[in-house]
Amino acid sequence: MEREDFLKKLGIGLVAVCAGCSLASCGGSKSSNPTPTPGGGTPPPATGTGNLFTADLGTEIKNIGDAKSSGGVILVRLAAANVAGSFTAVQMACTHEGNPIGYNSGQGIFICPTHGSHFSTSGAVLQGPAASSLKSYAVSITGTTLTVTA
Repeated sequence: MEREDFLKKLGIGLVAVCAGCSLASCGGSKSSNPTPTPGGGTPPPATGTGNLFTADLGTEIKNIGDAKSSGGVILVRLAAANVAGSFTAVQMACTHEGNPIGYNSGQGIFICPTHGSHFSTSGAVLQGPAASSLKSYAVSITGTTLTVTA
């Protein structure tokens, strides 16, 4: 077999194998579990587990779009005032396959970079493949201390 023929056959074989791997890893599985554990990440806390974390509004998340995450929850500042309604806190694990989401301040939405699901600031699904909303958490403020509670 000529070297050129060998490389062509090897290349076709690798493309077939890689295409199969890509399809298998993004098979669009529709998990019935609305809060899967992200690969290597932290599962979202259960409701009723108490205070999850705090933020000092004098030194943290001071600007609109700033975010802080802890224990499987992402907190984002949506408005300038230091009132609970200026913030949102939702689980970080995408409800599709559990991959970590991020906040896109330019679009004002949460996005899963792995498969492209979009969520509103309240956690509602705007675009799939995710079918379930993100779990949201309560935000309260006393003085300059913000507390996220499950």
